[in-house]
Amino acid sequence: MNRPARFDEPKKPPKKPTNVSLSAPLVDEAKRLGINVSEACQAGLAAEVKKAREKAWQEENRAAIEASNEYVRKHGLPLARYRLF
Repeated sequence: MNRPARFDEPKKPPKKPTNVSLSAPLVDEAKRLGINVSEACQAGLAAEVKKAREKAWQEENRAAIEASNEYVRKHGLPLARYRLF
């Protein structure tokens, strides 16, 4: 039996309960302002993970980036003569 294609929203990854120690006055202020502490922590953690991944990628590819930069310093951009600006 053929079922019609479903275009549901993508599934969100499961959440894992975690204990986090935060400054009590900061949590009280966040709650007073209507900030969802769990979502704010998740957003902050996601930003830190992204930053760490970018730093690791740059470190892993440092030699290739340096080689490319050295080539451009010596020879200029490979297709520079075709640039219109």
